[in-house]
Amino acid sequence: MSDEFVHRYPPDLERRRLTQATAAVGGLAIAGAAAPFLASLAPSERARAQGAPVEADASGVAPGELATIEWRGKPVWVLRRDENMLKRLASMAYELTDPGSKVSSQQPEYARNPTRSRRPELFVAVGLCTHLGCVPAYLSEPGSLQPGWPGGFYCPCHGSKFDLAGRVYRGSPAPTNLVVPPYSFAAGDKIVIGEDETTSG
Repeated sequence: MSDEFVHRYPPDLERRRLTQATAAVGGLAIAGAAAPFLASLAPSERARAQGAPVEADASGVAPGELATIEWRGKPVWVLRRDENMLKRLASMAYELTDPGSKVSSQQPEYARNPTRSRRPELFVAVGLCTHLGCVPAYLSEPGSLQPGWPGGFYCPCHGSKFDLAGRVYRGSPAPTNLVVPPYSFAAGDKIVIGEDETTSG
């Protein structure tokens, strides 16, 4: 638009001010009407953000399958490991940074075992790489990442690798194993994420 056009057709400032004032008043009215509705949602959102427990039914997760749920705004994995997966875990200790889960902050005490779980077949972990918080890919098939790969998790951001118990490989940028959150079993395969015997009261 040329300067000549601007001078010949100046904007109607009064009309613009009136439009802006009307929009502002309308916005306040909408906000006022929405406030009670938003307030009714606040407690559950606040509870969720503070880590309120969530329940996941793992009965529908087949051997070898990985399910994801949300807890504290983070993805939490529930992996049902089959017998072959469990056998492969036992032969990998020499390749891992912390095979015995000695860094205690990464899991509850009951998950400081070779499978890092309450039940060998069900693995529960926060699905975020401990390097910079990317979401690793689940590559369960042997050789699916590279020759000799026994199956596990691979972070495409910077190349960190974890086994099927979330234990980090030596030489990975990630400094520690994946986090195992507190959890318990309610009944059967129903898992309560964020609650165990130390957090439930």
